[in-house]
Amino acid sequence: MTNLATLEPRMPPPAPLTMPAQNLAAHSPVATAATSRATTLYRMAVFVPAIITTTILLTAFSDWLSNGGLNQTEMVLICLVGITFVWISLYVSSASLGFLSHFSVLHRAPRPHQSGAPLNVAILMPIYSEDPVDVFSNASAMIDDLARHPSEHRFEMYFLSDTQDMAVAALEIKAWEMLRETLPTTFNIFYRRRAKNIDKKSGNIADWLTRWGAAHDAMLVLDADSLMSASAICKLTDALATDPRAGLIQSQPGLYAGETLFARMQQFAGVTYGFLLAKGLSLWTGKESNFWGHNAIIRVRAFADTAGLPKIRGLRHPETLILSHDIVEAALLRRAGWSVRFLPEISGSYEEAPATLVDFALRDRRWCQGNMQHLRVMMSSGLHWVSRFHMLHGAMGYLLSPVWFSLLIIWTLLGRSEEANPIAYFSAQNPLYPLWPQESMVNSLGLLLFMYAMLLIPKVLGMITTALTPGAVKTFGGARQFLISFLTELLSSIAYAPLMMVQQTVAVGRSFVGIQAKWEPQQRKGGRYSLRTLFQFHAVETATGLVLLLGMSLGIVSLWLLPIMISLIMAVPLSAVSGLRLRDVPLLSGLLVTPDEVAVPDIVAASHVAKKCFAQRLTGASPDVSAVTVATVTAPADQLI
Repeated sequence: MTNLATLEPRMPPPAPLTMPAQNLAAHSPVATAATSRATTLYRMAVFVPAIITTTILLTAFSDWLSNGGLNQTEMVLICLVGITFVWISLYVSSASLGFLSHFSVLHRAPRPHQSGAPLNVAILMPIYSEDPVDVFSNASAMIDDLARHPSEHRFEMYFLSDTQDMAVAALEIKAWEMLRETLPTTFNIFYRRRAKNIDKKSGNIADWLTRWGAAHDAMLVLDADSLMSASAICKLTDALATDPRAGLIQSQPGLYAGETLFARMQQFAGVTYGFLLAKGLSLWTGKESNFWGHNAIIRVRAFADTAGLPKIRGLRHPETLILSHDIVEAALLRRAGWSVRFLPEISGSYEEAPATLVDFALRDRRWCQGNMQHLRVMMSSGLHWVSRFHMLHGAMGYLLSPVWFSLLIIWTLLGRSEEANPIAYFSAQNPLYPLWPQESMVNSLGLLLFMYAMLLIPKVLGMITTALTPGAVKTFGGARQFLISFLTELLSSIAYAPLMMVQQTVAVGRSFVGIQAKWEPQQRKGGRYSLRTLFQFHAVETATGLVLLLGMSLGIVSLWLLPIMISLIMAVPLSAVSGLRLRDVPLLSGLLVTPDEVAVPDIVAASHVAKKCFAQRLTGASPDVSAVTVATVTAPADQLI
């Protein structure tokens, strides 16, 4: 076995940089480029319709409730509806902007080819107890592709391991040595493992910057499941070299390699609808875009000088690590005058999706905890208003779930009629409860149906875009296959939405009471969960569904909540089905197929070939068997609840 104590010779000579922690409470203003007229118009096209639509809805809703004046409960209901609808409207506006852009009604200025000096780029691959077969096969495919791709830029790859399991670390080193044997002579790769994973991924990157960062102009930050073609890497590097004021340029990672129902749902949705949202977002954010932590290129010295993360006060500790650090780092770069750009038109950038509902929910708990911190960080001194909006948007992505849950409770209490309405029983004695209008059932149902219809608009726009784009439907396997997949994704997302609403509500509650999410290695291939574990994990959803069922049987709860009730009661079966591997069922193997599966990109095909080689040489296993037990572990229930 390789000696783990001799890892430093596997790194180049030190090239240290200073990376001071930034002061969030104070900042000296710096000169920044003015927002372009086009970006201003795009922002108006997104925010103005959302504000107008929400105002009209709330005016009509308030007028309906205002018989005899508004009381406290009615005002709370109006606020909940307004908070929910304004974010739905922004979602629709961004997708609509992307829709118009796709059909050339709106044009982005053409991206120039690289005109600056060639860059020395470090490709960083942070690892934390990942499957070495997957990590190093992806790296091998990227290196081979870069060796064949003409470019003036110089690239080197660093594997930055935070793995604490010695057996897994030994496999990492073995895989690194295997990769080094097959390298082109002009390409360097390095490996470093930290004995303690201090400050998690952000600390991993900071450690590299302060010890070796000065040797490079830029760093391309990946995730352990990232895969990028040489074309995508070079286009990102060209864009950074051409724009001397760009501090960070983010690509749009597409989802790939999904085998389960839940993963392929996300893949299909990303290809069919997500690209419209990405296009719209790129237009209106301009130079104040965002960072998602990976598949982005960053100017090294700009990042080291301006994006060092301080500790912040937590609920239980005076100094707490900023968890969702990427959004904060982008905001700090922009605060210092560097632009942060998003180029979704660069194809060839990939990542994997969570394989099951449980894996998705566990990742969401970690992200929720970090995004809740942004409610305090967003008030930091000197931030651009769009950077603050990104932080608020990230937090609201989770806070909307308890808002929806509260609305569900209120409409549940309204009942089917005045006689069956438990609120009405107490309204005479307690003026805090509203005397609901007699037509409340009709108006309540109409309001929620309108909100649901708004949520479906981006999906419909995505379907229309695919149908009207020449040749696009064929890339999904033909019109019949595309329609079946579209309906499957639509119905599945409706079925899983109530479960994710409850899970995110629980995650928000855990964050606010200070229950720390476990930042364990991700289950890239999906965890294996027993029925007992699933029942424990989904206890809240199941209990909520049973309460709704009881209310319906007593005539208290309206039958139009039946779809939500069924989803909640069926939480355990739905969660189990989410991990179904579609290729194992012949009739379902073509379901939710995406263009990258119909015509496999070269970089994805190369990764598959490399994976066979690494699997056989590392463990002697077949390519479909993971080399690391952490990737297929059965998580104990006490780690999930």
